[in-house]
Amino acid sequence: MTSQVSSPAEQADAAVVGEQRKPGGAKDVRRLDRVIIRFAGDSGDGMQLTGDRFTSETASFGNDLSTLPNFPAEIRAPAGTLPGVSSFQLHFADHDILTPGDAPNVLVAMNPAALKANIGDVPRGAEIIVNTDEFGKRALQKVGYAASPLEDGSLDGYSLHPVPLTTLTVEALKEFDLSRKEAERSKNMFALGLLSWMYHRPTENTEKFLRSKFAKKPEIAAANIAAFRAGWNFGETTEDFAVSYEVAPAAKAFPVGTYRNISGNLALAYGLVAASQQADLPLFLGSYPITPASDILHELSKHKNFGVRTFQAEDEIAGIGAALGAAFGGSLAVTTTSGPGVALKSETIGLAVSLELPLLVVDIQRGGPSTGLPTKTEQADLLQAMFGRNGEAPVPVVAPMTPADCFDAALEAARIALTYRTPVFLLSDGYLANGSEPWRIPDLEELPDLRVRFASGPNHTLEDGTEVFWPYKRDPQTLARPWAVPGTPGLEHRIGGIEKQDGTGNISYDPANHDFMVRIRQAKIDGIEVPDLEVDDPHEARTLVLGWGSTYGPITAAVRRLRAAGESIAQAHLRHLNPFPRNLGAVLGRYDKVVIPEMNLGQLATLIRAKYLVDAHSYNQVNGMPFKAEQLATALKEAIDD
Repeated sequence: MTSQVSSPAEQADAAVVGEQRKPGGAKDVRRLDRVIIRFAGDSGDGMQLTGDRFTSETASFGNDLSTLPNFPAEIRAPAGTLPGVSSFQLHFADHDILTPGDAPNVLVAMNPAALKANIGDVPRGAEIIVNTDEFGKRALQKVGYAASPLEDGSLDGYSLHPVPLTTLTVEALKEFDLSRKEAERSKNMFALGLLSWMYHRPTENTEKFLRSKFAKKPEIAAANIAAFRAGWNFGETTEDFAVSYEVAPAAKAFPVGTYRNISGNLALAYGLVAASQQADLPLFLGSYPITPASDILHELSKHKNFGVRTFQAEDEIAGIGAALGAAFGGSLAVTTTSGPGVALKSETIGLAVSLELPLLVVDIQRGGPSTGLPTKTEQADLLQAMFGRNGEAPVPVVAPMTPADCFDAALEAARIALTYRTPVFLLSDGYLANGSEPWRIPDLEELPDLRVRFASGPNHTLEDGTEVFWPYKRDPQTLARPWAVPGTPGLEHRIGGIEKQDGTGNISYDPANHDFMVRIRQAKIDGIEVPDLEVDDPHEARTLVLGWGSTYGPITAAVRRLRAAGESIAQAHLRHLNPFPRNLGAVLGRYDKVVIPEMNLGQLATLIRAKYLVDAHSYNQVNGMPFKAEQLATALKEAIDD
């Protein structure tokens, strides 16, 4: 969650806060304040599904949580290889948390590749559960193990639990009419049952989910439920797991309300639907599938009952072309993509700037350039969003901070687009898109009124007294031009990419008119009303850490660590990147040092230096993964001491 309430140092080792010894020889139960679990296996082992189910049960239990799915770009990488490892990390706690955690307290490794790919992140003393059935000679050699790490002493510093997950699963399903290969596929459910027992997770919803998912194959549903229950029973009866753990609900972390677990892409899709309802406009999505944005297309296609129309185009250019046409026709128009798609859409975005029509361009950023790292995260499209078009084509830019915040960011992007008649960039990224956290479902009364007034008749009187419609006669407050729905009598006007004459909208090559139109479009963007930047500075610090987008969680966790250690540091986070908040220059001027962590090579820092002449210090990472709180805390401490 994103509360500013202070909490224990987030990334410290999970603390035992209580212990209960049950009578009659029953196993001990220890109370923890937080846990980080990572499920890892082959990309065909169902680790994402396992993590999703554990997350859902954890959310229903009332813990605060944050997740980090991590999977290969290949649809099916070679089995048992390092490039084919898929993992899902979940951090859950009895207090307010902000990140998926730096290092797992528990690693579930389904094969040698999963162990080797993840062991470097696991601290000594952590628990490792391995599927011993997969540690054969060939599987070990495939990932470069000369000897089994389960036997050579290399894991002596960990709490190792060797479990023959595959064998136990097949044995549990021997009464079902399944082949061995089919039975083996349920080993992820066995692992989920075991971890659910270890951490006292609810089980009813998982069983209900499995019955629903395999409703057309009841035998498969029953087998998965049997494997899930067998994993639970194994934990209850085996001597290898002498202790189970409890993490209490995070009752104090959440304001009163109704909550659900939500991913960034799902929150963004819901935000778009809510925006269309609040604007009383049909929602049109013109899109081409691309990782990691495709889930928005998938989700919106389910909501025809809300007046949503989704169009899966043959390419990126067709997708945005259809969306811009829908905007001209009076819809709340959206196109979704990632960095490579933005490059292809750039000419049509420029056309939308020229036509001055509302259009949401949703960019779920990923590692680049070119195809880059399709399933990894990055923040490297900021300058592309700001300047990636020919000519002077300014576009507002909005960036969400957390998965749940994607809902509010979608509403804000829609507000700007509809009010100022402009395309708007919404810059999310793969970390936010696939990660999840609890989200308080807002009351309808809390949502903004986004209704617009279409042009309905003449708006200008000529010298001879004739009343006419001028498509580029602007609102004196917003500088927005009127939005005229095609087919409205008397409102016919020209559209196209050639420069328009101010007011009339006729084609114009006049130098003075072009100069005016360029400047008025820039003035419209500069004049967008955005909230002032809020600064969290309880001790009048000399150093400010400034962030944007998904770095919010790691930065805030690092700041909490430093303050808990007695350091003084201020924090501010930008949602609006174009235009910047009007007080940003004054905020920057109050501090001796400004540090800007980014998952790029310093794009926001470049803009800040250029606009405000501030010697901003960049701290950069471009490895496809989000920052770790410990890493940022160390860097910020060095900046404070420098």
